[in-house]
Amino acid sequence: MARGPRLDAPGTLHHVIVRGIERSKIFESDKDKEDFVFRMGRILTEGKASCLAWAVIPNHAHILLRTGITPLAKMMRRLLTGYAVSFNLRHKRSGHLFQNRYKSMVCEEDTYLLELMRYIHLNCIRAGLVADGEALDRYPWSGHSVLMGYQKRPWQAREEGLSYFGGREGMAKRSYRRFVLEGLSLGRREELTTGSRKVKKGDKESAGRPDPRVLGSETFMKKILEQQERRNQDQGLAKKKGIGIEGLMGRAAKEFGVTVEEITGGSQRWAVCGARSVFCYLASRDLGLTGRELSRMLHLTPAAIHYAVIRGQKLLKDRII
Repeated sequence: MARGPRLDAPGTLHHVIVRGIERSKIFESDKDKEDFVFRMGRILTEGKASCLAWAVIPNHAHILLRTGITPLAKMMRRLLTGYAVSFNLRHKRSGHLFQNRYKSMVCEEDTYLLELMRYIHLNCIRAGLVADGEALDRYPWSGHSVLMGYQKRPWQAREEGLSYFGGREGMAKRSYRRFVLEGLSLGRREELTTGSRKVKKGDKESAGRPDPRVLGSETFMKKILEQQERRNQDQGLAKKKGIGIEGLMGRAAKEFGVTVEEITGGSQRWAVCGARSVFCYLASRDLGLTGRELSRMLHLTPAAIHYAVIRGQKLLKDRII
């Protein structure tokens, strides 16, 4: 099945797989790995994305992330382009380094988040990079060592990752480690990399084939595709009507009964904050504005923009605009 346009929206969980062209190596040395990981951490931080798991293997890399205010495509373009240029200069080579298109799947969190954390980190054992769980605990080129406390990567969502396994850190680390190592007996989970969906009881049979861009139940896949279709329609309508920043800001202001000047000002009145949040979400979703651009426009910190986007998305569930 041909892959369609990327599926994305703020807060979406993605499993991203990057491979070398013709499966060639993309990491020749520890310096290469550190370069890639440093760039990844910086870009995810700037985009307010949460990274739950990651691993770099000689000829590919896995990243499990939840997008923030910067679209996945933009973050990955920056990461892969910057790293490829650096790698080619370092190794005195030219030409493409990565396959033309990285793979990304929108994932159903309740079913697959923990399974993907386990799968991604176990890749280091299955690829023969480390021999066992003890070596994996200290292996610096995956998020597992961060969760176990042997490496520090401030941009990784360590606290969230461990929170799924217990309230106290020591207990959570033991439970997480046990969960990961139990996965060795499960073999390779093909659906975690192909996007095949797990059909839950009660789901209706689909007349078509699974969408490789989605990892989840039939119900989840339908929901994601419907949401993407609405976003495409909104973006198409905005383009057709020439709706730009001013238009979106005007719509948000009208919906909440405030003025455009109040949105761009510093008022903390509830209605103004609501309108500002909705504008931030629509501007990032429909116009592709980055958090940095919105930060400069509204004179707010990037962190404030991040929370405004999330709040705006929640507000739109109750308001039609």
